[in-house]
Amino acid sequence: MVGFDESLSILENSTRRDILRCLVKEPHYPLQLSEILDVSQQAIVKHLKVLEGAGFVDSESKKSDKGGPPKKVYRVNQSFSIRLDLGPDLFRAEHRKMPKGGALKLSGSLPVELGQVVDRIGKKRSIPMVDAMGILSDLDSALERVDEQRDAIIALHQQVMHKVSPSVEEEFESYEERQLAHAMMRNPRRPLDLDAFSNGLRIQSIHAEKMMDTLRDRLMRDFASSTGRFVAGSERPPLPWWMAK
Repeated sequence: MVGFDESLSILENSTRRDILRCLVKEPHYPLQLSEILDVSQQAIVKHLKVLEGAGFVDSESKKSDKGGPPKKVYRVNQSFSIRLDLGPDLFRAEHRKMPKGGALKLSGSLPVELGQVVDRIGKKRSIPMVDAMGILSDLDSALERVDEQRDAIIALHQQVMHKVSPSVEEEFESYEERQLAHAMMRNPRRPLDLDAFSNGLRIQSIHAEKMMDTLRDRLMRDFASSTGRFVAGSERPPLPWWMAK
């Protein structure tokens, strides 16, 4: 599956987005897409080749109802979400694959209030349109609530980064040290890959390790000072990553 950058490169083209918008409804032939979108069939075929090469769509040959040669029909075969959050003290770019499975398998990750929707879908292979419209209305409402919650969480995340930025600027003299601090805060639940960090800034790994040791010591002292607790450890204790939260 393609990643974030390639997905953006492919989807920046409005005609490709229009093609995908048609294909998610039902499979289409290039000629159908050409007529619907008012774009030459040659251009449609070129766009479809790009989409198929990236794995966004696949195709199969179908016999013509009129006895002519077989024609290719295209359908979407990818399920993913692209998220980009940008603002002062904020940049989050994610490419997330949609989970697979039926309603029952997904139920454990869904909001509690959607339990009735799961029950209504169950293991049914098909749903009448009148039932589907009611279910889709409930799902759209749930998505709006989740989006509102996510927007608030992202805004709060941005505020925290905004409030910590002055202290980072004040406490760390060098650009490299400030970048290391920001890299740690970017993923506070995961250990930082110092090799990748060093390569990104084009500095020696030993230099990054020394900066990390200094930062660990400072965070340990700050943790002890802010909580009023003693922190015992060896001369160079590894920083517990939960302390960076």
